[in-house]
Amino acid sequence: MIATDRRPIRRALLSVFDKTGIVELATALAETGAEIVSTGSTAATVRDAGIAVTEVETVTGFPEMLDGRVKTLHPRVHGGILADLREETHRAQLAEHGIEPFDLVVVNLYPFSETVAAGGSFDEIIEKIDVGGPSMVRGAAKNFASVAVVVEQDGYADAARAARAGGFTLAERQELSAIAFTVTADYDTAISEWMTARLAEDAGEETDGAEEGQDVSLLDLPEDEAAAFGITATLRYGENPHQRARLAVTDPEAPGLAGATLLGGKPMSYNNYVDADAAARAAFDHDQPCVVVMKHNNPCGIAVVTEGEDLALAHARAHATDPLSAYGGVIAANRTVTLAMAQQVKPIFTEVILAPGYEEDALALLQGKKNLRILQVEDRTRGGVEVRPIWGGTLIQDADAVDADGDDPAQWTLASGEAADAATLADLAFAWRSVRAAKSNAILLAKDSAAVGIGMGQVNRLDSCRLAVTRANTLGEDGEERARGAVAASDAFFPFADGAQILIDAGVRAIVQPGGSIRDEEVVEACRAAGVTMYLTGTRHFAH
Repeated sequence: MIATDRRPIRRALLSVFDKTGIVELATALAETGAEIVSTGSTAATVRDAGIAVTEVETVTGFPEMLDGRVKTLHPRVHGGILADLREETHRAQLAEHGIEPFDLVVVNLYPFSETVAAGGSFDEIIEKIDVGGPSMVRGAAKNFASVAVVVEQDGYADAARAARAGGFTLAERQELSAIAFTVTADYDTAISEWMTARLAEDAGEETDGAEEGQDVSLLDLPEDEAAAFGITATLRYGENPHQRARLAVTDPEAPGLAGATLLGGKPMSYNNYVDADAAARAAFDHDQPCVVVMKHNNPCGIAVVTEGEDLALAHARAHATDPLSAYGGVIAANRTVTLAMAQQVKPIFTEVILAPGYEEDALALLQGKKNLRILQVEDRTRGGVEVRPIWGGTLIQDADAVDADGDDPAQWTLASGEAADAATLADLAFAWRSVRAAKSNAILLAKDSAAVGIGMGQVNRLDSCRLAVTRANTLGEDGEERARGAVAASDAFFPFADGAQILIDAGVRAIVQPGGSIRDEEVVEACRAAGVTMYLTGTRHFAH
């Protein structure tokens, strides 16, 4: 299929601190006839390679000044970046002021964190706070409808290929935008944290937050003392940037995710761990090879394949559940990641991937994405104990291991319709084992051992049913109504028949649910009237 929304790269703006790989990219751009505009040292590097380049100061009519602090902050630069070329008024204003638009912006930022880590002086660190770079990146990322932005060196090869193919597609430009905003967010957070710590030092405050006579929390202890409590890492911040956070291993004999091996990418964040834990639990709930895509602690895709099939097929089906939400997500697999799967993952903006192992070529490919956190984990053991702090105490319970009697399809009760054939029963079993990965109230639609629509986290089951159907029917290719012919699982009983009726009206052919409502008969009768198969498990799987 030929993409019709590619934007040819006729004019590119290159402004990078680290020049690695920039000549190769500039060469590819020049070969396609693109005009290259560049700043000071980047322009010199490109010119020294024998490639024609236009200096930014030639475009702006104003020289770089203030030791390079001001060079790209000019309407002739930012007008060319921010003009939405779909808008006639924008095109007219560009023409009125003689401004040429940019189709590609390539920027990497001053090494702020590296300068801090190297013990740079205050003034040296201040000078490594990039201003023009993030401004160009954010402008291009905002205007992904018209501009592609590349902020990672491992994206240069893709940019070269795109130039030769006639430009990036809209979907590719949007993915690059998401990556760019993540980079600038991390960059600003690092600056904020350093500046806050510096202010605290200047004010004579104790940076560990402890004062004499006060109880010292695990967040306050010096690292050498904290290690005695199993703390293995101080995280950049907690769920939000103003919260402190650390990682502790509670069981050194079975450290699980907390002791996972980082094979590539940046250190894990607090939210990375939360999402990765939920993803791992969902993937290892299945005995078959499984891939889960998790976002904000909810699955946006999940699929299984049979033993012997390439795990790439499970990933493709899981990604297809909700491709929009998959960007910036966490991917978990319960089998070794293959090269074919890695090739599928590489172009997708992903925060974390975790698995028990990686084929050698697959790992090498994924390690080329410097911001992708690659974790190797041991096979997860089901069961155990879960704890949750509450105000003034702690809740303790057995972990939900999906091993109750009602989790075995052989123990289900056929309440309406004809008994499911083998394929339908397999889909129902997959949906039932998968639905508990979603926050309650949860409804999961499945077809061919893959989720096609998930409704989760709603305050009533009716809305969860509507959401599952809507996602199934709006996220498929070419307007396909994926709910039609699918099966459905509900993590708890239907309190009224109206929720089940939404699924029936959408074309769902079989439903599995715990049962136990005082209106069970009404729900069953609605299915019976529509000829829809319904099974009752007698077991529920809330996930709050």
